[in-house]
Amino acid sequence: MFDIGFWELCLIAVVALLVFGPEKLPGAARTAGIWVGRARRFMNTVKQDIDREIQIQEMQEAVKDSNQNVHEFIEEAKTGLNKLKKPINFDPTQSDGKQQSDGKQSAPPSSNTSTTTSQN
Repeated sequence: MFDIGFWELCLIAVVALLVFGPEKLPGAARTAGIWVGRARRFMNTVKQDIDREIQIQEMQEAVKDSNQNVHEFIEEAKTGLNKLKKPINFDPTQSDGKQQSDGKQSAPPSSNTSTTTSQN
């Protein structure tokens, strides 16, 4: 956070010794330590709160994205179900409700493709 080296701390200690004197210096150092500790805890608390808020925002955005994906999936499923509800035409002579133009009827494909005949 602050770039304070050894010599800066020595200078601060000498100035504090001159200002407070040798009798009051330990009490002043203790009070300063308490205030520095409180300031650090306060800064850590603020940092944790900010991090928590950022995580909450990211989670809310993820929920919105997944919610949109779910709605898209539901709409695709509804469309697919509507396609399945259409009647299926099993008549091979008609395709899409119209008869063949040449008038011939095509035979449905048989499952037995062998041409053997049975004799009695």
